[in-house]
Amino acid sequence: MSYDPGALDAALAAAVGDDPALVADLRYAFLESAQRQMDLLNRARCDANWQIAAWRLKGLAASFGVVGLMSLAEEAARSVSGDPAMLRKLKSAIAGFEIA
Repeated sequence: MSYDPGALDAALAAAVGDDPALVADLRYAFLESAQRQMDLLNRARCDANWQIAAWRLKGLAASFGVVGLMSLAEEAARSVSGDPAMLRKLKSAIAGFEIA
C-alpha cells in the first residue's frame, strides 16, 4: 500500500486556502501528533494502550483526510500489540509525510 503525502497537502489547502504559512503550521501539527502516537505505540506494553494509540492515530489521519494512514492505523489496532512489522509500516508511512 502506498501513502500519498499529497493527500495531506490537498486536505490542508482545501481547509485553509492559499496560505503557505498556515499550511506549514498545520502540517507540523499533524506530524507532531502522528509522531506522538507512534511513540505511544512503541512504548505500549498492553493491548489497551496499543489500541488507544492506534485509534488516536486513525482519528488524526481521518481528521486530515489521509486515508492510507487511516487504514494502516486501523490495521494496527487489530494487530498484536508491539508488532515490529506494523511499527515499521507505520513509521515508514509517517516518514513519508516528513519529506514531502
